[in-house]
Amino acid sequence: MRYRFMRRQFVAVVCAAIIGVVAASAPALAQQKTVKACQDEWRANKDANQAAGVTEKAYVDKCRAGGSATAPAPSQAAAPAAAPAAAAPATKTVKACQDEWRANKDAYQAGGVTEKAYVDKCRAGQTVAIPGTPAPGTPTASAPPAATAPAAKPGGTSAAAPPPARSAPTNAPRPATSGNEFTAEAQAKAHCPTDTVVWANLDTKVYHFSGTRNYGTTKEGAYMCERDALAQGVRAAKNEKHP
Repeated sequence: MRYRFMRRQFVAVVCAAIIGVVAASAPALAQQKTVKACQDEWRANKDANQAAGVTEKAYVDKCRAGGSATAPAPSQAAAPAAAPAAAAPATKTVKACQDEWRANKDAYQAGGVTEKAYVDKCRAGQTVAIPGTPAPGTPTASAPPAATAPAAKPGGTSAAAPPPARSAPTNAPRPATSGNEFTAEAQAKAHCPTDTVVWANLDTKVYHFSGTRNYGTTKEGAYMCERDALAQGVRAAKNEKHP
């Protein structure tokens, strides 16, 4: 009788212990996520997890163990690149400025512009006008009014008529016939400051260099840039040396 009572008491104690263990582990079991739930979480942030080197298997293992397996926060967007600085204007070389001055050497020397002064201004980006040529936008002088007829003298006699105007010299250059022919040397030099200005005899199709006997003296001719003269079929004089 006593044995049976003790047996029943033992069984009751064992059952109570089992019930306590099950009750204690129930919340943990209830909170543990399934493999599919952890996989769905990883796939919802697949790109971020792969970028951070978190594989699906590692994520699921950590998720099932109850650890925090959140996707890494995306990195901040890179700051926009600074706008490129405006390119500085190109500066001419000393040689280029010297070539420009020497192409118009006579005009600049006559105007008191030395080569050094020209190069300094040219290198600084300033424009040096050729002396004797009007600046852009300068109004040209208006033609003088026509002379009125002289009034008649008392007694019916009229004043003597003014003498007729002198005819132009026979060796005066004819008016320019194209945009490349000029009647003034300074105009040609302004047209091509880096080229050689020649006197083109439009009758013989031969051009002459500055300082020669025929430069600016033939009847049919015009001042031209050498490259324009060559383009129009005018050739250099054989007995003259290129400056």
